[in-house]
Amino acid sequence: MNALALQNTFDFVQPVNDAPKSAPAAAPHILRPISIVGLGYVGAVSTACLADLGHKVIGCDVDAIKTDQIARGVSPIHEARLGELLAQGVENDLISATSNVADAVARTDITFVSVGTPTSEDGGCDYTYIESAARAIGAGLARKNSYHVVVMRCSIPPATTMNVMVPEIEAASGLKMGEDFGACFNPEFLREGTAVADFNEPPKTVIGANDERAADMLKAVYAPVDDNIITTSIEVAEMVKYVDNVWHAAKVCFANEVGRVCKPLAIDSHKVMDIFVQDTKLNLSPYYLKPGFAYGGSCLPKEVRAVAHLAENLGIETPLINSLAETNKTQIETATEMVRRSGGKKIGFLGLAFKAGTDDLRESPILEVINTLITEGYDVAAHDPAINAETRVDNQFSYVRHVCPHLEPVVEALPSLLNDDALSILDDCDVVVVTQRSEDILKQVGSRLGRVKVIDLVRLFGEAPSIQTYEGIGW
Repeated sequence: MNALALQNTFDFVQPVNDAPKSAPAAAPHILRPISIVGLGYVGAVSTACLADLGHKVIGCDVDAIKTDQIARGVSPIHEARLGELLAQGVENDLISATSNVADAVARTDITFVSVGTPTSEDGGCDYTYIESAARAIGAGLARKNSYHVVVMRCSIPPATTMNVMVPEIEAASGLKMGEDFGACFNPEFLREGTAVADFNEPPKTVIGANDERAADMLKAVYAPVDDNIITTSIEVAEMVKYVDNVWHAAKVCFANEVGRVCKPLAIDSHKVMDIFVQDTKLNLSPYYLKPGFAYGGSCLPKEVRAVAHLAENLGIETPLINSLAETNKTQIETATEMVRRSGGKKIGFLGLAFKAGTDDLRESPILEVINTLITEGYDVAAHDPAINAETRVDNQFSYVRHVCPHLEPVVEALPSLLNDDALSILDDCDVVVVTQRSEDILKQVGSRLGRVKVIDLVRLFGEAPSIQTYEGIGW
């Protein structure tokens, strides 16, 4: 596809500047009323952290339970420090919540949009929630006489802000972007489990904007936490978010393939990778570069699918990206086969969420393993420190049923599989599969090492135990 055709495909508009650049000086911190549409992980954390910076924040969501929790200063999710900051914000009269998006927009200067962007049936992005939010925002803007900035925080294909979000807002409000309101794309780089800390000490702050007034207003919001803000076009900022997450997915799969090659050669893959990651100049971050289990969660699987779908629509071959889901599936199948070969009949799992310290079950790869074992007749029990009988997982189950309908057996069985005591899992099961790394799990497994067969998917121990009852997935 030539350059002109590509430009017509995405309907690009002239960016604020031609290339990403760092702000020459810190922007002044100006307190403004802010509305946040969508109170999932990103929205809830943003609500708490922006209020902690002194802004008056109105959280919005169609889920009445979430809005009630936020309004009372109660965290709707398991996330370090989030409940504390929400309670503090409510006490200081800086946080409120509503299901009326239009009213919240009318009473604020900036609106952050962090609604869900699930995968559609054809593998692309489902814009349903974006379009609904845009229409409600437009209705709110129609009641205002002052300039307003709408900030997209969702993971979306390039040009979605300008070609989906903005037209819906303009149609609903009768206003014009660039004159009556501004639009930005501001990707989030929040890791679940450390999201509050990441907000306050961001790896980078990227603002995509097509008019400088909008960019300046948003830079002022982030001034207290970042004095080196990167500004670029909306389309570049949208793509940065995808590229970041696809790269994280690539790192996980790359390390796992190293582990699969090393194991039959009797080479310790972790010693190999310990040397590899010392090169922080060329090999970048070591964060994901260790053999372990499959990637999962709400971002990586969805973004890999989305970029592969985008490349296919553009007629571009991306064999590495296209292969990521397949090699990730292989790692899940490897773990399942390790359980089968173990000879155990009652299998325990330490960890259900895709990452320790969270209660997020969305596309958690261990659910695939458990689902297969259940359907094959294995007796399964599970423990996760962040998940218990009171954990609200109905919304996540709805997501799982939508994206992975074949996981219905494990979704139905999960409440009966949960056990609040990790040690009872270790004592009562033939085989224990470790899917999360934490100090507590290390101590608990260490206290039973040699007495139960352990399948380690996360390299729980720095030096792998050299005993017959222990096996690592890539070492």
